[in-house]
Amino acid sequence: MMEIETVTGLVSPVVIAAFEGWNDAAESATAVVDHLMREWNARVVAAIDPEDYYDFQVNRPTVGIDDNGFRKLTWPSTHVAVASPPGLDRDVILIRGIEPNMRWRQFTAELLSVIDELGGELLVTIGALLSDSPHTRPIPVSGFASEPELMERLDLEQSTYEGPTGIVGVLQEACIQVDLDAVSYWAAVPHYVAQPPCPKATLALLHRLEDLLETSLPLGDLVEESKAWERGVDELAEEDEDIADYVRSLEESRDTADLPEASGEAIAREFERYLKRRGEDS
Repeated sequence: MMEIETVTGLVSPVVIAAFEGWNDAAESATAVVDHLMREWNARVVAAIDPEDYYDFQVNRPTVGIDDNGFRKLTWPSTHVAVASPPGLDRDVILIRGIEPNMRWRQFTAELLSVIDELGGELLVTIGALLSDSPHTRPIPVSGFASEPELMERLDLEQSTYEGPTGIVGVLQEACIQVDLDAVSYWAAVPHYVAQPPCPKATLALLHRLEDLLETSLPLGDLVEESKAWERGVDELAEEDEDIADYVRSLEESRDTADLPEASGEAIAREFERYLKRRGEDS
């Protein structure tokens, strides 16, 4: 079992978790947690012992140089951190890890035990998958929740996915068993630009977290990085007519499918987010 530093006084903590691997196309989801850890100066309070869960020939330890110039060995693991974001009336627990290679049920039980010990009240898992969405349009983010009340409040639909799942899906199911509210958001990364990073997908996930937490989150340079990423993909597409034609066909399909969804409600939600951020900047 992992050891947890003594943490007291956390206020209604929400848990945000992401994992490398199957759940993390273009590293878009783990980039969200990495970003929030930096922006909020999160403090790591626990780490899972990797010996029980990882195949080190698949997820190898790495060597590097520490701040003092000494060589340092880092083992693959899953870390738990806490943060008290300014402007948010609750604390946040951040989980950033690697999908385990073995003993998934034990891994899940250990994580849920830590969440329970820290008083976590809601688990938000974030992931990213490859899809046929065009890079020139907003990155689609789908979401679902463990409880009908949550789905209604967050305007989410019941997931109809059937097929293989990752550690995120296993965690979601485990939350239902222990009666812990859980939400999951997934960004759809264009499959023809699957190499990380994909700041546009990371930004889309952060916006959904803003809706959930009902506050603006620090975006840092992500807005400009997202625009630069899109310009770079535009340039690559212009160099290959086949890719350009393919992107245009995706755009047409997406625009046709989105016509019924271009509702006043969606526009109002974006405008509300803009006004909230402008007010906080003032």
